[in-house]
Amino acid sequence: MARVTFMFRYAIEIFYSEEDEGYIAVVPELRGCTAFGNTQIEALKEVLDAMGFWIDNARKNGVDIPEPANLQYLTEDMINGKRSGEILS
Repeated sequence: MARVTFMFRYAIEIFYSEEDEGYIAVVPELRGCTAFGNTQIEALKEVLDAMGFWIDNARKNGVDIPEPANLQYLTEDMINGKRSGEILS
């Protein structure tokens, strides 16, 4: 049986902004949770930090934290680039 690893709980959208001349990462389910990076990887790292701050701040202030709309799990094979794994919901 393949080991299952929990990946990102919330969907993250990353797109290039001509106006900002960099990448914007947005977490649609966490209102206002966005980040900027000069590369896609940098934007991803920044938004993961922003998600942590968003959730910590929500907890401290009694704000409801939305449940992720689409939890997905990846098998170890998928993480390693093999196609034999399957997505489990």
